[in-house]
Amino acid sequence: MSNNKKQKLRDLDPFFKREKERYPQPLPSREYILQILKQQGIPIAERALYKLLSITKKEQALFNRRLVAMMREGQIFRNRKDDICVMEKLNLIKGRVQGHPDGFGFLIPDDGSSDLYLSAKEMHKVLHGDHVLVREIGLDRRGRREAAIVEVLESENTQLVGRLHIDHGILFVVAENKRINQDILIAKEHSLKAKAGQVVMVEIIQQPSKHAQPIGKIVEILGNYTAPGMEIEIALRKHDLPYEFSAEIDQLSAKFPKSVRKKELTGRRDLCQLPLVTIDGETAKDFDDAVYCEKDGKGYRLYVAIADVSHYVKPRDTIDREAFNRGNSVYFPRRVIPMLPEVLSNGLCSLNPNQKRLCMVCEIRFKTGGEIIDYSFYPAVMLSHARLTYSQVAAMLADDCCSEALEYSELLPHIQLLEKLFKALLKARKKRGAIDFETTETQMFFNDQGKIEKILPVQRNDAHRLIEECMLAANVCAADFLQRNGQTTLYRIHESPVPEKIEALRNFLKEFGIPLGGKNKPSAKDYAQTLLKIHGRPDAQLLQTVMLRSLQQAIYSPDLTGHFGLAYDAYTHFTSPIRRYPDLLVHRAIKAVLNSEIYQPGDWSALGQHCSMTERRADDATRDVEAWLKCFYMQDKIGECFDGVISNVTGFGLFVALDNVYVEGLVHISDLPSDYFHFDAVKHTLLGERSGKQFRLGDRIRVQLVRVDLETSKIDFVLATAAKKGTRPKATASGNAKKPR
Repeated sequence: MSNNKKQKLRDLDPFFKREKERYPQPLPSREYILQILKQQGIPIAERALYKLLSITKKEQALFNRRLVAMMREGQIFRNRKDDICVMEKLNLIKGRVQGHPDGFGFLIPDDGSSDLYLSAKEMHKVLHGDHVLVREIGLDRRGRREAAIVEVLESENTQLVGRLHIDHGILFVVAENKRINQDILIAKEHSLKAKAGQVVMVEIIQQPSKHAQPIGKIVEILGNYTAPGMEIEIALRKHDLPYEFSAEIDQLSAKFPKSVRKKELTGRRDLCQLPLVTIDGETAKDFDDAVYCEKDGKGYRLYVAIADVSHYVKPRDTIDREAFNRGNSVYFPRRVIPMLPEVLSNGLCSLNPNQKRLCMVCEIRFKTGGEIIDYSFYPAVMLSHARLTYSQVAAMLADDCCSEALEYSELLPHIQLLEKLFKALLKARKKRGAIDFETTETQMFFNDQGKIEKILPVQRNDAHRLIEECMLAANVCAADFLQRNGQTTLYRIHESPVPEKIEALRNFLKEFGIPLGGKNKPSAKDYAQTLLKIHGRPDAQLLQTVMLRSLQQAIYSPDLTGHFGLAYDAYTHFTSPIRRYPDLLVHRAIKAVLNSEIYQPGDWSALGQHCSMTERRADDATRDVEAWLKCFYMQDKIGECFDGVISNVTGFGLFVALDNVYVEGLVHISDLPSDYFHFDAVKHTLLGERSGKQFRLGDRIRVQLVRVDLETSKIDFVLATAAKKGTRPKATASGNAKKPR
């Protein structure tokens, strides 16, 4: 074919101009390839497609790479004859595999349609997280859509962490991620001489198939399962958390100055004489924020100074890319995985006392009632006049003659003024109708071996709430500033509850004679008023728990849909750029507006999804670590009885949270008194068919600890009365090896 004829054919591609701009040797676009395939009406051979699109021999390698990419994304598919088909014409469904610890799984479709059930037989071909094509094959016995795996588009797992087991000379690794139900076979020559029971990292060298288990090789031996800190090492790898900075970042970190340089002060307000202070927890090492309050006529003027991370971390530089990958700092018990290198997180960016630091300031003027009059943002240099803890500030506010008040006597009037502003902000919060759930946070205390010695509740005082209200005010101003100036940003959004959950909540509250205002669309104020009505009731914890579970999860998004729980029309995160990437983006956006520029870091929606994912990833990892530590803590308490409250009711049993121990475990439905128990999701109960015995969310209950399983981080209880009658097998602490599956 002549070049002219070939060129004319390429000109028919509606996206040819785009491809020409992107590549020196433009190929037919994906859209045009799909158009040609659809026009044929039947699957066609690869060589026939070459001919249709005039692909030369020199272009075939590049063109094949494009076809592979299209297959990986589920746009096209090769059938058994190796012909190329348009995937949407085959009625195949593309999605992610979600494994279940019991061996079966689900396909979560990419198009958002309902999940499809994958039997244990189908799950044998894949691993949790794999991107696959499936064909719907009907309904399973429970009436769920069921699917069969057609093709694995992309294998998610290349490495995983697990424990090595040896059974009759066969080596295999059991993944710590219990959604991965297949054991990874290991050849002896690929074992690194690891011992049975040790925690290892495995590289998968052969993915599972219809007829074979996955095969791997050990690439790292982490150590013994119960070694101090091993639970964190496992969680880091299990959840794919970046935890080591590269040599390049170490080299860049060494180039940062030890202190703020003179030339960096240009264009900044000097606030060093302003008695700003940091107020944080006793164990905090990175200080994002400092505050100061003064009278402003009859109202108040609040200064919220936030570490200017954006001055040091530039868009798309090496440290920025790593911060983006991490998304946030991760706070494990006794260990932090920082978002930024220590030279920044604990050094140059941390608002340490008596050291000049660069900052971004939100200066806010309030009326006496706590309403915002106006605000301004600007870069500044500051000097923290003291590093105060919540307990110190609480003591100073309770007694102005205490030792802390005497030590910081020059700062005391400013702290007292902060308290007055805080009380005004609380009134404004109530007037606004923000939801204020009463929750109990706990802190673990460890022995020298790194294991839990005790778990105690964290006592929140007015100092905690004071700082929280100051940060909320600054975040609201940041959102309003960017919105008013037309600068896209990542908002912290919390959408209204979905209608189904509102209806279920209303039906539940009716059982107790409690109304929820707002008809079909209750506001945060309606929730807040209901919380006031139930305050002080003996069943308040039950009612609050059900109300809390009706709410959605907060996420990051460029869509301005407001924050339901806080009752804000616009809200963002501005106050923690040392430990949250969205805050760093917000700082850059604010600076862009101040410089009459527009900040565009890329696809804002994709950024929001990524930051929401890293937040969930960190929560999952810390939850895993805490669950394992609590299991280890309970090992020597098997056989003991405890009082607690039913914290969750499911179709398979009751979860019980123990009083004063702050550990949760399961009473399985089979361990309830002899009866057929039926689960009522609306009333959150298990009801005995014959006896009428009812177990309800929030009920007090006495249980006996009978089993602790370190491998699954599960704790099992039985009812204390049932235990006395000997209805349960001998109690055990589990950690036994499994046989290959």
